[in-house]
Amino acid sequence: MLDDTQVDSALVITAHPDDVDFGAAGTVALWVDAGIKVSYCVITDGDAGGFDPAVPRDQIGGIRQGEQRAAATEVGVSDVEFLGYPDGRLEVTMNLRRDLARVIRQVRPQRVICHSPLRNMERIPASHPDHLAAGEAAMCAIYPDARNPFTHSEIADLEPWTVPETWVMGMERVNRYVDITERFDRKLAALRAHASQHPDPSRLDPLVRGWNGFNAQNGGLPDGRLAEAFWVFETG
Repeated sequence: MLDDTQVDSALVITAHPDDVDFGAAGTVALWVDAGIKVSYCVITDGDAGGFDPAVPRDQIGGIRQGEQRAAATEVGVSDVEFLGYPDGRLEVTMNLRRDLARVIRQVRPQRVICHSPLRNMERIPASHPDHLAAGEAAMCAIYPDARNPFTHSEIADLEPWTVPETWVMGMERVNRYVDITERFDRKLAALRAHASQHPDPSRLDPLVRGWNGFNAQNGGLPDGRLAEAFWVFETG
């Protein structure tokens, strides 16, 4: 596996605004602090989200885009791209695979973080149908689409790119625990930026602290530490 010193660029591919912040914002903050340029690709605008019926539905997408950009700033990320696919209706299409391959060729990351394409039977919220579709499309874009110069003629002007390493969020299998204790406040600040999604923001700290504490315990970290969990494997 790559050491952080070997990584110049990383790309996070998610289905919705806030997915990265629940699953990987602490790790992203750690990487940014190590000098890695991190980019976000958010497939939908999250326009099926929100909790307040008084907010016009046609405004939700724009609100959530703004919240994700604000959240990204909390962990040092300025490059955020939205693909504009419909929230709640995501499918693994050739158009989506092409669009993700285009982003990979443009960013040229040594690492990609993405959703799992497999349903997690132990933690069903990790397996939103959009997450599963986003995970499968991301894996197809990583292999073979982005590296094959003869795939997707519409992006043939972009040099092919092979992603050496992929980090998957939300799997039952985990082989990497990242200690985010010192970055947890920034992760929490990123999550709080998604105000349209949290009718009771006071629940965020104990909820996420509990999840990350459970990860740390499973990873054998000392008591009181907090961690994010991934399945990491070579894709080069």
